[in-house]
Amino acid sequence: MDRLEAMAMLVASVEEGSLSAAARKLRIPVATLTRNVNDLEAFVGTKLLVRTTRKLQLTDAGTDYVAAARSILEQVDEQERRAAGEFTNPRGELVVTTPVQVARLRVLPVINQFLTLFPEIRIQLLQSDRNIDLVDSHADVAVRIGRLGDSSLVATRVGLLRVVVVASPALLKQHGEPRNPEELNAFPRVVFNSPFLSPWRFRHPDGKGSNGANGTDESLTITGTPRLLVSSPDAAADAAIDGVGATMLLEHDVAEAVSAGKLRCILEPFEVEPIPVHLVHLSRDMMPVKLRRFIDFAVPKLREALADFGRVPKP
Repeated sequence: MDRLEAMAMLVASVEEGSLSAAARKLRIPVATLTRNVNDLEAFVGTKLLVRTTRKLQLTDAGTDYVAAARSILEQVDEQERRAAGEFTNPRGELVVTTPVQVARLRVLPVINQFLTLFPEIRIQLLQSDRNIDLVDSHADVAVRIGRLGDSSLVATRVGLLRVVVVASPALLKQHGEPRNPEELNAFPRVVFNSPFLSPWRFRHPDGKGSNGANGTDESLTITGTPRLLVSSPDAAADAAIDGVGATMLLEHDVAEAVSAGKLRCILEPFEVEPIPVHLVHLSRDMMPVKLRRFIDFAVPKLREALADFGRVPKP
């Protein structure tokens, strides 16, 4: 039994949720994986996994062992990458995570330019509107929207985005323009179901209110039933343009429509503070050149791409 291979099989089984799923991921027979996990348990002299018909569960000893195994495998991987020149030459794979719409509009063009400059680097782009854990996903760098909590991540701010409410001129002509957020309760709305924007939050007229990503009791919240609930900002913007209802989105999602006069920003005095956008990565004693090159390239490019956003309109 190769203990490193057995550790990798054990970790994959835990991450995938079953021995069969891990075997498919590793492209090996289930019997081979099962035998190696059994041999590993025999070697350490204790049960690491509890197998049920529905899922795998770690024993207390298994939880500690898998955490140690992950650390060992990561150290071995790092040494292999260093030996292959990854720490002296920009080569190898980078895993980048980012919210879906930010990836399409702002990050992917930067990645495309970067790949042109560094032909020996490959990038895996993970797009999700939920914050993906960098350690669990083996990601190198992430674009994060919203206030950052205390963590070991190294963060560089690259811009700000306003949270805006927009509606079509035709809808506003038909229903009148809301004078305050409370009037939205009787106004047709299109809601994008997003961790950044649900529920809708506004600043109080006296200036109180919090960032839309981390609302507090001081913010004014609108939670009524919308006419349309959607799962993408594009759908919300298109529905708003068609006059279905007003919608709340990050300003870069509707910048073109607003500029073209298809949508108008409303309730601007009640907007919460613009949301920060950061590029974050794990702190490492020795950063691979590929990661350093990407950060050095991406930070100014993203700042340029977001430079026109985040400016609160003057009264």
